[in-house]
Amino acid sequence: MAGISDRPFRQLCFDQGAGLVVNEMISSKPELRNTRKSEQRRIRADDPEPRAVQLLGNEPHDLAEAARQAYRDGAQLIDLNLGCPAKKVCRKAAGSALMAEPDTVARLLEATVNAVPCPVTLKMRTGPEETWRNAPEIARIAEESGIAMLSIHGRTRAQKYLGEAEYDTIAQVVAERRIPVLANGDIDSVDRALAVLEKTGAAGLMIGRAAFGRPWLFAQLRAALEGRDVPPDPAPTEIMGFVREQFENIYRHYGNVMGVRIARKHWGWYSSQLPIDEGTRKKFNRLETIESQRRWLDRREAELRSVSRPSANVSA
Repeated sequence: MAGISDRPFRQLCFDQGAGLVVNEMISSKPELRNTRKSEQRRIRADDPEPRAVQLLGNEPHDLAEAARQAYRDGAQLIDLNLGCPAKKVCRKAAGSALMAEPDTVARLLEATVNAVPCPVTLKMRTGPEETWRNAPEIARIAEESGIAMLSIHGRTRAQKYLGEAEYDTIAQVVAERRIPVLANGDIDSVDRALAVLEKTGAAGLMIGRAAFGRPWLFAQLRAALEGRDVPPDPAPTEIMGFVREQFENIYRHYGNVMGVRIARKHWGWYSSQLPIDEGTRKKFNRLETIESQRRWLDRREAELRSVSRPSANVSA
């Protein structure tokens, strides 16, 4: 979720019903912790509460110090990342690579839990590979170390995001541990969410990629879990309302140069939900200023309003 779950996106997801939103992961290495990028990712007083900071690292001292810094910044929860399968992370023996090192995990967790008075949670996978699903062992270590909650993605490190998530391992952890466990992986609809909860017995769900360009998914899930009528997917013009809200917050957060670039990325996800042809969608990526993006979106929104049938294509 690095480069995606920034403050504008977190706020939108929170407003739509997400119970907890976690910031982009920050490296615990001292030389990376205070870079311009990391500074931009640091928690702020007006972030949605509980303010949660996700840390990545493989040295107990560094993680403990990073946790203390995050707590001083106002974090109310520290989340440790043992789930990221990215090559650039795993080759540094961090993220999901640590699933293969239980002893190291124990030292990291204990150091972090002892460093701060706020809850520390853990994001993890089912194991290093399909023949070594050691999530139950890591979960035991986590509980013994004082971890307050687990989030488990139903794939191994080796799978990355290939294939389908499996939930049997998550169900085993739920059965064996006392601390809350959140299920994650391929939860992209209300029906899937309810099925995963029933299969695993998890205390809740963690949503990642399924919310890209679909922040309203949280409102639908919350309604279902609370026994209310599930709101339908938004109409194209309503989707444009989400686009405008998030993009204005992106522009304020990043400024002209980075704001324009970040908006392009999110437009790719949003536009896949809209009746706009591919050629028209791609034109957005060639716009170089905030004002040109705003004007372009104005035109697209006006065209969508004039379309009586949602399935019709909109031409440039």
